[in-house]
Amino acid sequence: MTRLAVIERKKCNPESCGNLLCQRLCPINRTGSECVYIGEDNKPLIDESLCTGCGICQNRCPNEAISIINLPEELSSTPINRYGQNGFALYSLPSPVFGKVTGVIGKNGIGKSTAIKIMAGILKPNFGSEKESDIDEIIDFFKGTEKQNFFEKLRNGQIKVSYKPQAVDMIPKNTSGKVKELLEKVDEKNKLVKIAKLLDIEKILERDIKNVSGGELQRVAIAASVLKKANLYIFDEPTSYLDIKQRLIVSRFIRELADEDTSVIVIEHDLVALDYMADTVNIMYGKENAYGVVSNQKSAKAGINAFLEGFLREENVRFRQEKITFEIKPPIEHGAEKVLTKWEELEKNYEGFSLKADSGEAFREEIIGVLGENGIGKTTFAKILAGIEKPDSGEVDTKIKISYKPQYLDSGSDELVANVLQKAITKHNNDIILPLELKNLITSKINELSGGQLQRVAIAKALAEDSDIVLLDEPSAYLDVEQRLMVSKVISNISSTKQIVPVVIDHDLVFIDSISNRLLVFDGEPAKYGHAHGPFTMEDGMNRLLKEVEITLRRDDQSGRPRVNKKDSIKDREQKQSGKFYYA
Repeated sequence: MTRLAVIERKKCNPESCGNLLCQRLCPINRTGSECVYIGEDNKPLIDESLCTGCGICQNRCPNEAISIINLPEELSSTPINRYGQNGFALYSLPSPVFGKVTGVIGKNGIGKSTAIKIMAGILKPNFGSEKESDIDEIIDFFKGTEKQNFFEKLRNGQIKVSYKPQAVDMIPKNTSGKVKELLEKVDEKNKLVKIAKLLDIEKILERDIKNVSGGELQRVAIAASVLKKANLYIFDEPTSYLDIKQRLIVSRFIRELADEDTSVIVIEHDLVALDYMADTVNIMYGKENAYGVVSNQKSAKAGINAFLEGFLREENVRFRQEKITFEIKPPIEHGAEKVLTKWEELEKNYEGFSLKADSGEAFREEIIGVLGENGIGKTTFAKILAGIEKPDSGEVDTKIKISYKPQYLDSGSDELVANVLQKAITKHNNDIILPLELKNLITSKINELSGGQLQRVAIAKALAEDSDIVLLDEPSAYLDVEQRLMVSKVISNISSTKQIVPVVIDHDLVFIDSISNRLLVFDGEPAKYGHAHGPFTMEDGMNRLLKEVEITLRRDDQSGRPRVNKKDSIKDREQKQSGKFYYA
């Protein structure tokens, strides 16, 4: 058995535990040996060869900084990469297949980006030692496996990799100039015009890279990757910042890259997008910031369903205790006495953009999902409801109390999370703090948080406020699949217990489907005008949206999750002919 002892150095605080409690409690140390000893940073280190796996140090650490993990016997005792002694360890890698798109799915913090950086040749693995390995050592490590063949071809130049990183927001910080100029520098195929049209970025080619939105930046990064001559394209979270329409365009575009001479690997948290573009799936499981393991390859349907089930039958590994399930929610009937607030036909005009909203109302204990393209007025509508913006015409009930989580979060503050979440900690420890896994972040500063951590803190703060309506603008951003579905449960529970109305703007169809009772649907022309319709029943709202983007959805027969029908398939044609774009 391989035993890992992982210590998260940022969490470890010897002063808060009475000076190295783990060292004092360790049974091996008490016999005179040094299983737990002090490192150069005056924090503990654990000798894994002496550790018996008793778990006392892990269970008694007040900062939950220690993880003692017994790995499955079939795993190699040597990790592919490890970040120092008692650091994160990665075992195994995804498997690219020529002619197919391979999806990688798993929770945040278990090494997905590390794994594909190794595949791309950007990161050289150290196999648990203190030095990076050269390509020949990597080939020798994988001797007798498909990975040997892959890395031999990578060494010999037979496989050329193009890699789109996760952090596209860093591009404007590291480069300058017009979008067109930047793409021309990497255009090895002389297909800039064609690719720009396919990804709908023609209108921004003359714009400075520092003046493009997150969604535009994502598509520019995808275009830059594809314009390079390569036969393995790797995309790390290609749909973040994109609206539903753009996600489908990008998913279709990536899917069509794969041919007999070309392989594609995609890390993705949007299950609809992943299912739409991937042929096969590698599940990654493990423990956040401790270790990660890549499963055997499965078909896209079987892989996603196994991930939702939390169990790998072939490997006989259960990596999550609870299944993730999707329930069909019947329409809610509300009477006039349940009306919380209403708005009369709204209109707001800016220079170059106008927004209209039909009259609508919100009922207590319901959750309203908001769908539509980027740049079409969804956030503006939310700000009008919140009283941040005033409409030019129409009326909004301003007697209600509203809390608001904006789309873009301030990450520059050095305030402690404990201060920001004081109300949530006091009143909602069990129904917000614990399920959103925020307990360990309480002593951190806001500017020390990752994107996903900051998002969960902002959601918790908004939900805990004394309010009638909670406006949540893109709460699924930066969250993995498990976190998104946990957030949907927390929002639903809080809506019921506090009898409030969450209004949720998001682009993840699975997330919106799992959380919403009714839908507001926006149409119009991005950056010119928008029109809000509804709220509708789920069926009417989804039918309206899906008809516009020309896709149909069905439920998976095993997990109940939403799946996009293959274009022009029998099911797709049947649903379009009957007018039921959304499963009912």
